[in-house]
Amino acid sequence: MLVALTQLLFCQLAGEVIARAFDLAVPGPVIGMGLLLAILLYRSNVPEQLDSTATGILSHLSLLFVPAGVGVVAHLGVLGNEWQAILGSLVGSTIATVLVTGWILQKMHRRHRDAT
Repeated sequence: MLVALTQLLFCQLAGEVIARAFDLAVPGPVIGMGLLLAILLYRSNVPEQLDSTATGILSHLSLLFVPAGVGVVAHLGVLGNEWQAILGSLVGSTIATVLVTGWILQKMHRRHRDAT
């Protein structure tokens, strides 16, 4: 478990270093997840220890939302002042996600239908 946690944290650290070195707008942990994905695709399997550690972390995923909830409560004033922009971005991004997902699904379905 310690080795797997070290691997996960190393990927996150590498992502942070890349994000800060190149002044990217993408958060370091997201880049770290991409690095981990690339490593796992290169290996073409997930080590048992990493799988069990990730499963353990994911089983307690709800605990990771506690800091975000505290942040929301701590900034209720900002939410009250900016509710229109927040609501607009939530609705707009949801609509955009549904449209893009539907478009991609149609493309994939056509491609699959043409292949058979």
